[in-house]
Amino acid sequence: MKGMGNMLKQAQKLQAKMLRMQDELAEKTVESSAGGGMVRVVADGRQRVRAISIEKEVVDPDDVEMLQDLVLAAVNDALNKAQEMVSAEMSKLTGGMNIPGLG
Repeated sequence: MKGMGNMLKQAQKLQAKMLRMQDELAEKTVESSAGGGMVRVVADGRQRVRAISIEKEVVDPDDVEMLQDLVLAAVNDALNKAQEMVSAEMSKLTGGMNIPGLG
């Protein structure tokens, strides 16, 4: 039973570290752009879009679809980068342990 108690303590420590890491990741951001930087998106470690900036030169009332495509591309890329950041931090925390749903 002593081994089980140690394992429980280890799991509790890991959980506390994960909660701390989630708070830290909420403050970390990644940035992506599309259209040569004409559309920029900032996302955080919770996969939330924090900011979108669009240069006025890319706003063309006759080609709204292009702007939509640029925003979509930048948002998707920023969210992918945010997920990669979270996965990398999680891997550091778990030390390569194969824990389903955590990496």
